[in-house]
Amino acid sequence: MKVTGSTNIMVRKLIRNLEKSKKPLWRKVAEELSASSRKRPYINLYKINKYTKTNDIVVVPGKVLGIGKLDHVVTVIALDFSKSAIEKIRASGGQTMSIYKALETFKDFKGKSVRLMKQ
Repeated sequence: MKVTGSTNIMVRKLIRNLEKSKKPLWRKVAEELSASSRKRPYINLYKINKYTKTNDIVVVPGKVLGIGKLDHVVTVIALDFSKSAIEKIRASGGQTMSIYKALETFKDFKGKSVRLMKQ
């Protein structure tokens, strides 16, 4: 059986750009995205709420789902979001950002509390 990688060209380009990064966090995200799409994590908001503090940055190499609630401000960076997750994150004062945009925006995370969330 031949391993082919993602069939989505944008995800392939993203993985290549993440691998070129000098930051270990982005390399770990690239490794997670290289896995089968069935193995990518689906993280619910209640988990993000439980394991983060105010003004944390959360990186999810998969999809964020809207089950639960968020009671503090966080920035969530993910490959994809459900519509309800976006609404709830923004309602709590937080911010949503795709991994594509975050790679350009955050060159380094100095002084920030960053969490990589997977299952």
